[in-house]
Amino acid sequence: MARRTNVLLTGFDPFDREALNPSWEAVRALDGWKCGRATVHARQMPCVFGDAIDALAGAIEELQPHLVLCIGQAGGRAEITPERVAINIDDGRIADNAGRQPIDTPVVPGAPAAYFSTLPIKAIVRDLRAAGVPASVSNTAGTFVCNHIFYGLMHHIAAHPAAGLRGGFIHIPYLPEQAARFPGSPSMSLATMVDALRIAVATALAVEKDIDESGGQLH
Repeated sequence: MARRTNVLLTGFDPFDREALNPSWEAVRALDGWKCGRATVHARQMPCVFGDAIDALAGAIEELQPHLVLCIGQAGGRAEITPERVAINIDDGRIADNAGRQPIDTPVVPGAPAAYFSTLPIKAIVRDLRAAGVPASVSNTAGTFVCNHIFYGLMHHIAAHPAAGLRGGFIHIPYLPEQAARFPGSPSMSLATMVDALRIAVATALAVEKDIDESGGQLH
């Protein structure tokens, strides 16, 4: 009989004076959802440098997941954007929820400059588009807590290869009620975001080797 597996989905608490964070609203809607023999577990991460990686490590230790998808808000983006690469730098444009604002500081001192996602990011984009959800590959996760936790996740995976864990990061747009405060900003409904994450999880579980398809950008 096939072994049951756990999928860890993480979202952040609100930051930068927002009342909510779409990453947590979407992620928590999938807590307990079963995708084949896998069960999704949602955990909220603090939008705080250092603490976010510690909380992620605790959730991984608790759940021993087969797959981890960290989700974050990217206000101003109009699509679901799986991230390609995490870089080893913290450079806060604003302070985090604990008032920390590291500048040009490595996420993990002495560790590699970058790690690539081990999610099938192009297959995820393909399947999202096929379902009518705007999506594209992103080549920058920024330098705030989203990139910070993404790098921490990939560093953990690299340090524990025998565990067979795969993971990565996906950015999602504002919710409409957030975008209303920023005229002209794109948004996406919560229902569409939740459906998109269902597709992302299902594709990540089903696809081991990513598809050979262009996802590059000129700029």
